[in-house]
Amino acid sequence: MTRRRSRRSRRNRPRRHHRPTRAIPTDQGVASRSRRGAFVESWWAERWIAALERLITPLRLARGRAYARAGQVLSLQERSGTVLAQVQGSRRQPYRVTIGLAPLAGGAWERVIAALARRPDLAASLLAGEMPRGIDEVFGQARPSLFPTKLAHLRLACTCPDEAAVCKHIAATCYLLGEQLDENPFLLFRLRGRGQDELLEGLRRQVGAGSGADAEGSAPSTEVDPERESAADTTSLDPAGFWSAAEPPPRIDLPSERPDLSLLRRLGTFTALDDDLVAHLGPAYRSVASAAEAAFEAAEDEPAIEE
Repeated sequence: MTRRRSRRSRRNRPRRHHRPTRAIPTDQGVASRSRRGAFVESWWAERWIAALERLITPLRLARGRAYARAGQVLSLQERSGTVLAQVQGSRRQPYRVTIGLAPLAGGAWERVIAALARRPDLAASLLAGEMPRGIDEVFGQARPSLFPTKLAHLRLACTCPDEAAVCKHIAATCYLLGEQLDENPFLLFRLRGRGQDELLEGLRRQVGAGSGADAEGSAPSTEVDPERESAADTTSLDPAGFWSAAEPPPRIDLPSERPDLSLLRRLGTFTALDDDLVAHLGPAYRSVASAAEAAFEAAEDEPAIEE
């Protein structure tokens, strides 16, 4: 009887709720640019954060965001397409975090590069070191995804005792990884298994092969076409008609997103200045973009001039 009562009393006892542990404060962590509001600036880093928000519970993300802004991530480095970090938690020994993305197969990369070669606007942006917005659409058409769409696309590990698939230490590292993507969009390609040099070399090869095929398929003709020659004579420039045009110029659409500052970030610190180029030239980039957009909007509102 005594044992049964003992078991009943244990069974009826209220369960103890474990309070979340507090991290040991540190001033040795990686400084986060974000203090409040949006964590990243570029559209591709925003897509990375949006992917995390779909795959990770809000509570984990909130704690990870707080960890990242508090400087609890002690180190963050990329090694062979994998991001390694040390995060100071509630124990004296920092936790080791590993973050990776499932690499795309070689055939998938070839389809993506071939599709990019057929888009000169996107290829030119990539060759210039920029991340064009339309590249996400190209990846979608080629069937692989540039950004993770399921938790299986992420390779996550942490040495903390949390049994959850994504702990706050992993979430904090993911947020700081978003800031790294802000500075270098090609990091996303490396995490997917193709480095910047490999991607651009494959793109140049595809573009060169396409132009070579055109050159081989259509040899230049040495014969003079009388109709073409007469048309060139009639369309030659006339100083008297300099201010007139046969047809209106094509419409120029300005991009709606904020100016891309990733190139400035990759340039790093300028020796003649005490701060980086983003701090000095970033406001000028944004001001010029806003002024240009306002000028185009004002031009569109002006009434047409009737002759």
